[in-house]
Amino acid sequence: MLVALRAALVAAFAAVIFGPILASPGPWQPATTMAVAASPPFLVQQTPRPLPPLHFEDGGGTATTLAEFRGRVVLLNLWATWCAPCRTEMPALDRLQAKMAGPDFTLVPLSIDHRGREAVERFYRDLGLKSLGIYVDRSGEAAYALEVSGMPTTLLLDREGRELGRVIGAAPWDDPEMVARIKGYL
Repeated sequence: MLVALRAALVAAFAAVIFGPILASPGPWQPATTMAVAASPPFLVQQTPRPLPPLHFEDGGGTATTLAEFRGRVVLLNLWATWCAPCRTEMPALDRLQAKMAGPDFTLVPLSIDHRGREAVERFYRDLGLKSLGIYVDRSGEAAYALEVSGMPTTLLLDREGRELGRVIGAAPWDDPEMVARIKGYL
C-alpha cells in the first residue's frame, strides 16, 4: 500500500515538473520567443466545480485562503519561477491585473516555489512586474488538490469560489479576446 502511494506521488510530481517541459517547444527555443498567441484551449466546466480549501501565504507572510477572495471573480494562476512558460505568461497577467483589478475581479498568482516569497520577489523584480500580488504555497499542496497537470495552470473562479474553467499552459491573458471572456463572467 505504501509503495503504491509513493508511486502515485512520484507520478504526480513528475507530471507537474516534466509536463511543461514536454509540452514546450524545446530547449532550442528561448522562453522569450515562445509564442503564446496560439492560446491553449479554455476548458469550461459543464457546471461550476467546487474547489477544496486552499491554504497559502500572501506577500507579507500572512496565512490566507482562497475563501478570502469570495465575492469576486478570480483568475487563479498556479505557476513557478523555474517554469519557462510561466516566465513568458507573467507580464500579460501583470497587465491584466493592472487593467481589470477592482471590487469585482482579482488575479491570484499562486507560486508553488518551495524557496518561498524571496524567490518570487526576485522573479517579479527581474521581469518588472508591478501589479501582481504575491501568494506562495511552499508545500505544493494546492497544485495537488486542484489536480494540476502542468505549469502554468490558470483557473477562472466565480464569485462563490467555484471553478468555471481552466487553461493549461501559457496564454495571452491581456489579449482583447481573453479580456472579453473574463468580463463576460463579471
